[in-house]
Amino acid sequence: MSRVRQHNVLGAQWKPATNGGAPAMELDATTAFNANVFTDEVAKQLMDSAAYDQFKAALASGEPINLDTANAVAAAMMDWAIGKGATHYTHWFQPLTGKTAEKHDSFYEPSGGKAIAKFKGKDLIQAEPDASSFPSGGIRATFEARGYTAWDPTSPAFILENPNGATLCIPTAFVSWTGEALDTKIPLLRSMAALSDAAVRALRLFGDSESQHVFTTAGAEQEYFLIPEHYYYERPDLVTTGRTLFGAKPPKGHELDDHYFGSIPQRVLACMMEFEYELAKVGVPIKTRHNEVAPAQYEVAPIFENSNLSADHQQLIMQVMQNVARNYGLVCLLHEKPFAGVNGSGKHNNWSMGTDTGHNLLEPGDTPHDNLQFLFFCTAVLAAVNKHQGLLRATIASAGNDHRLGANEAPPAILSIYLGEQLQDVFDQIEKGAPTSSKEGGMLNLGSSVLPPLPLHAGDRNRTSPFAFTGNKFEFRALGSNQSISDPNMALNTIVAEAIDALAGKLEAEINGGKSLEDALGPILTEAYNANKLIVFNGDNYSEEWHAEAERRGLKNLRTSPEALNEWLAPATVETLSKYSVLTDRELHSRFDVYVEQYVIKVNIEAETAYDIAITQLLPAAVRHLGEVKNAAPALAGEIESLVTQFSEAIGALEKANLDENHPTEIVAEAEYMRDSVLPAIENVRALADKLERVVADDLWPLPKYSEILFIK
Repeated sequence: MSRVRQHNVLGAQWKPATNGGAPAMELDATTAFNANVFTDEVAKQLMDSAAYDQFKAALASGEPINLDTANAVAAAMMDWAIGKGATHYTHWFQPLTGKTAEKHDSFYEPSGGKAIAKFKGKDLIQAEPDASSFPSGGIRATFEARGYTAWDPTSPAFILENPNGATLCIPTAFVSWTGEALDTKIPLLRSMAALSDAAVRALRLFGDSESQHVFTTAGAEQEYFLIPEHYYYERPDLVTTGRTLFGAKPPKGHELDDHYFGSIPQRVLACMMEFEYELAKVGVPIKTRHNEVAPAQYEVAPIFENSNLSADHQQLIMQVMQNVARNYGLVCLLHEKPFAGVNGSGKHNNWSMGTDTGHNLLEPGDTPHDNLQFLFFCTAVLAAVNKHQGLLRATIASAGNDHRLGANEAPPAILSIYLGEQLQDVFDQIEKGAPTSSKEGGMLNLGSSVLPPLPLHAGDRNRTSPFAFTGNKFEFRALGSNQSISDPNMALNTIVAEAIDALAGKLEAEINGGKSLEDALGPILTEAYNANKLIVFNGDNYSEEWHAEAERRGLKNLRTSPEALNEWLAPATVETLSKYSVLTDRELHSRFDVYVEQYVIKVNIEAETAYDIAITQLLPAAVRHLGEVKNAAPALAGEIESLVTQFSEAIGALEKANLDENHPTEIVAEAEYMRDSVLPAIENVRALADKLERVVADDLWPLPKYSEILFIK
């Protein structure tokens, strides 16, 4: 057996744990869920009743928690955490890196020759991490190190376990010494407050005097790849950049559609069960798991939650999946496009609005045509997405997502809304005046007495739409698999708040002028829909015809990140986010600078990695193969020699393109240069390398191939 074949056999080897299964099989789900979360029930048990009541009252009112109450919470939290085996605590926060950050401090301090546990309210409320090395977009210089983390009491503390102990994690916001947001949590919380204020204002017009707060919910379906770890560590491109910079298309990909929803491989299922168990312990409500379209690709989906909590939990999902995969000899890949020519991974963000009295404002009911409140809020979403297409596109822009958006696996870079047949029919009636009917569903008779009749929905789904109405929520389907959901949800909350306020202002004026709600609302909805209907498209978003139609409509098609990121500074973006105090002008400019710089750095890393692999591994392998062919069969060497020559020249061109002296010094111009000059040079090297992979002897080619990485489980 050749070395390569032996290597593949090794990759396929795996044995289940000797205890007969993953931990998820050992405990009842109700026992595991929230086991490592400082829940309201835990707080009530460990705090005296007066302090607990003060704590809950502050949370309900949104008022700051005073120091005495914070001291009581901190004492209870420390006792609970130490009882769970924790020795340290950390303020867990989300800087502009897109990942989480933490600095651990011990509960224990020496005293009289012994160690005494101490954790006060001031330690809970605020900490001072070294902020100098976190991206700030110029808000402060590197030598200005001070920053603060501030406790977010609306997201419960939790414990992360380690084989050698445990750590209490306290969700926090991250702010500069001068008060600007340096994270994704603060703007998200601000946006949620803005939407709540606008929505409550509108609800009063519809006679709702009970609801005091409207919250947004999010539930992000997470796609990911699992591959054997020894292939991962033999691919420097995967290790360094998260994606394969080289790799010929395998003979079999996902053409047979045999992986999607297929039987989950045993090792993968065991891994899923364990990370679901670990996520249950920290309160993440996982609902769904299945095989995705591409080989070695899978999906996990949580239940919808408050947007802030959902954003925190999404970060935990990614972290826990990556940690647990290693227990099974696997590596979890979260890059949007880890394998060229194979479907990439996204994150479908399901977004809705609900009241504190339990009503989903985007629930159409059985007869949406006469559900005026629903039509009002749905129209606001249409107006918001139409006006701020660019901002929504900017929130999902990254070097990785550029490889995925627009392919026949993901929505295009053009933002549009799918309403579905039933809702589209209602809005068609609104366009012409008052709606009078709604299409009804029915029953499907399957033609066999042993099979039950199935409810037939009034409309189909559209998986090609970037922003689709899916029953009682909108699904923003264009997010990248490894990104935080905070920015997209922050943007959605704010722009919908603005649209609600605009419609509510018009409605208030008409009602104050003497009209009834019903008489006033109809013309307002008609006017709003006619002004924004160009954003609605129910057809195939992948088609060339749609791209041409979208251009005729004047919709934005921001194909790459350097184009899309400019929308952070568009006048409409600046005006809206500033007006609702979600991001100041200074904070907006800082995010723009950070995200553009990250694009440049990531492409530069890819360029240098591609050059190193090509010059030190692939070119030597091709030259050795050429030498062997010349010795054994000179007549066959011509084509190979030509490929090797072209490959060597392309490597030189890549090196030249990525020389520092060629890069513009202004960051926006440099991003455009990376897109227009460096990325094509990387692709030229790759195209020739992938041709060589198909002709160089298998035992000489140094990188594991797609046919091995994706299919050996």
